[in-house]
Formats: sequence, structure tokens, C-alpha cells
Amino acid sequence: MGKVAVGAAVVCAAALVVRHRMKSSGKWAQALSILREFEEKCGTPISKLKQVADAMTVEMHAGLASEGGSKLKMIISYVDNLPTGDEKGLFYALDLGGTNFRVLRVHLGGKEHRVVKQEFEEVSIPPHLMTGSSDALFDFIASALAKFVATESDGLHFSPDRQRELGFTFSFPVRQTSISSGTLIKWTKGFSIDDTVGQDVVGELTKAMERVGLDMRVTALVNDTIGTLAGGRYYNPDVVAAVILGTGTNAAYVERAHAIPKWHGLLPKSGDMVINMEWGNFRSSHLPLTEYDEALDAESLNPGEQIFEKIISGMYLGEIVRRVLLKMAEEAAFFGDTVPAKLKIPFILRTPHMSAMHHDTSPDLKIVATKLKDILEISNSSLKMRKVIVELCDIVASRGARLSAAGIVGILKKTGRDAVKDGEKQKSVVSLDGGLYEHYTKFRTCMEDTLVEMLGDVSNNIVIEHSNDGSGIGAALLAASHSQYTEADES
Repeated sequence: MGKVAVGAAVVCAAALVVRHRMKSSGKWAQALSILREFEEKCGTPISKLKQVADAMTVEMHAGLASEGGSKLKMIISYVDNLPTGDEKGLFYALDLGGTNFRVLRVHLGGKEHRVVKQEFEEVSIPPHLMTGSSDALFDFIASALAKFVATESDGLHFSPDRQRELGFTFSFPVRQTSISSGTLIKWTKGFSIDDTVGQDVVGELTKAMERVGLDMRVTALVNDTIGTLAGGRYYNPDVVAAVILGTGTNAAYVERAHAIPKWHGLLPKSGDMVINMEWGNFRSSHLPLTEYDEALDAESLNPGEQIFEKIISGMYLGEIVRRVLLKMAEEAAFFGDTVPAKLKIPFILRTPHMSAMHHDTSPDLKIVATKLKDILEISNSSLKMRKVIVELCDIVASRGARLSAAGIVGILKKTGRDAVKDGEKQKSVVSLDGGLYEHYTKFRTCMEDTLVEMLGDVSNNIVIEHSNDGSGIGAALLAASHSQYTEADES
């Protein structure tokens, strides 16, 4: 009897093991099916990318035709003179785009010497000034600027009859009214100063500079994307557009002024006008959106807005990966029977973490294991599981990179640079900047490969160039190209 009981127990135990294996392989199959379904929904075959590029071109036309005519704002920047390299003299820039600001001084030496010398200082804004009064914030900025001006070296002093000139990069939503004026639409990034909203930010800065006794004139108010375009054009006359791929994303390009129906002013002498697209707000039925993107958007601070940005930019890529992993954990016990508590925290998985996992080349994916442990407190991951996570990062990054490329092709189409013209060898250079482009190698490579795939032979005439620090030096260059003093006045 004892033997039979033992035998039955062994059979039961074996059946339990088989059932457990079936259950775990069933769960594994379920996790893989969540991944495969996501991959399918994220698909970006060339046919779809061409539809996205065409939609971008159509929306660009609509945004140029009338205010509010498109999800793309297509803002007229009033920048009609991009730097040529001939600029000479000493110019300042102020770059305000977050909790720190930078003041820069650039000494330009014309075509021969280009940037002779560049100095800058970074200043943190005390938190109480981010929610205080407009005067208090701008007085603080003007004082820092005045201190920086006081460190000008001998031999660089201006002649007494000449005002110092400043390019102001202001990376908040502004309704531009001229090259050197614009009213604040709203604060973002943790700033909340009611009495600045609706005011001309150049006027606010100018009044503050007067209060601290600094004689300086703002000659250009720009955003970081236009600064990147200016920085690129300064070194390369073939630069036609600039794209920022960082925490957020945007694009700017050079348009022919007569192709802007909503422009009612005099046509600029140059015949050109820089357009700030605000392309993060692009949306189209052709964009491959998933349930995870829809949930992320619904729970965001700006539902229904910035849809393109939410699938291609650094702020969101890691969060999309987290959302897919959470579903795999909840519905397929991907990380075991309990869902890791940390995995439920929005934005805990940042894009730099995702990039580190995606680039892990160690045979046992050690970096992936470390990130899971350090960020999500998951310490029991298997190699099989880690491979799935790398694949998930690849799906999210590839979709973002390929859609970025489609956006660039849309700009090239709009400006007639997407086809080879007979006997014409026009080079078109696009300046790129931003941490995502600069540091996420697989994203950058995938984007560049997709451009070649989409453009075919034309891609030989399209160049992507990294343009570093557009928001700083670019603003100083625009102050120079829009200077109130002509070349003849310059020493």
C-alpha cells in the first residue's frame, strides 16, 4: 500500500510540474503575443512612411495658408537673414529654456576667422523666482547678464556710440510679432508667472536691463530650433532645415516668402523666411498609434496635443516601453506572480535607461539586468526575458526614428528637394541637434538609414549634420545677422 501511495505522489508531483510548465509556457506565449501585437501596430513599412511624409507636406501647406489652418502652427519667425559667415564683432546671447539659463559672448571674425572666441556662464534660477513676479525674474536675469558683460576683456570693448546687441533664445510658447518682439502665450516647464503672460518678453527683458543700467539691445528673439538652423547655416550655406530631437522635438526650415499665403507684410529683401513648424503637434490618421500611445496621451498634461512628439521624442520613448512591460506583467505574469510595484510609476523608465538596455552587447545582457534591478527592483530576470526587453526597446526606438525620417522627407518634399532635377546637383543639408539624436546611437542610425530607404538616389544629395548648441551660439549669430549696424560701421 505504501508503495502505491508513494507512486501516486510521484505521479501527482510530475503532473504538477507539467501543469506548471504548461502554465508558464502559456504565460510566456501570452507575453510574446502582447509583444507581437504591439510590434505589428507599430509597423512602419515604406508605404506607410510615404503616406506620413505626404501628410506632413499637406499640413505644412495648410498651416502656411491661414492661421489655425492646420495642427502645424507654421509660425512666421521674422528671421529673413540667416548668417553667412561674414559677420564680425562681439555679440551676446541669452538662452532661457528651463530652470537654468546661459549667457554667452561670441567674438566673430568674418569668413577668415569665424568664431574667434566664445565664453559662457550658466546660472540656476532660484525656485521662488519661477512662480513670483515678472519683474523679479527678469531683474535676476538682467543682473546676471550685467555681471557677465563686466567680464569683457580689454580690447573687446565697444565704442561708446555703439550699443551691445543680444540674441534671445526663449524656449516657451510665444506669439512672434517681429524679429525682436513676441508675447508670451503661456509658461511651461515649471514656470508660472501670471503677469508675464500676454506681455512682450523682449520688452520685459529690456526694462530690466535699463533698471540695472545695462545698455544692450535685443536684436533677435528666437527659439532653439531656429538657433540650430542659424548655427548650421553659418558654417554651411546648403543648410535648409533644422530638427531638434531631444526631450521634445521641433523643426524649422527656410521657405520662399511668396509661398506663405498668410504673410501680409512686405516681402523681405532676401526673398526667404524661416518658418518654425512646431512639428511636435503634427497628427495624421497614418501615424501608427497603439493603445499604449492613446493611454499615455489621455493621461498627459496636454491630451490631444503634441501627438507626433509623444511617439518620437526622448520624453516619451522610455514611458512607452514601461507601459508595454506593465501590460505583460499584469496579463502574462512576465516578471512572476506579482507585478513589480515600481513598474506602475509613470515615467520611472527614462529614455537614457532604455537606450542603455537597447545598446547592451554583453552575452548575458548584464546592463539590462542591472537597469531592471536598479530602476524597477526586479532582480530575478532570465536571459530570455531580457532579450524580449531589448526587442521591445528596438520596436519603440525604430518606430520613432523612422517617423522622424518621414517628417524630414515631408519638409524636403515641400521645398522641392525630394527629387533629382536634371543636371542639378543641389545639396540639401539638415542640421540636427538634441540629446536623443546625439546620444541614442541606434535611433540616429535607424533614422539615417530610413532616409536613404525613402529617398533612394536622391539621398546622395541629402546630408544630415550635427549642429551643436544651436540655442546658444545660434542666437548670437542671429543677433549679428540682424544687427542694427551695417558692415561699414564695424571696426
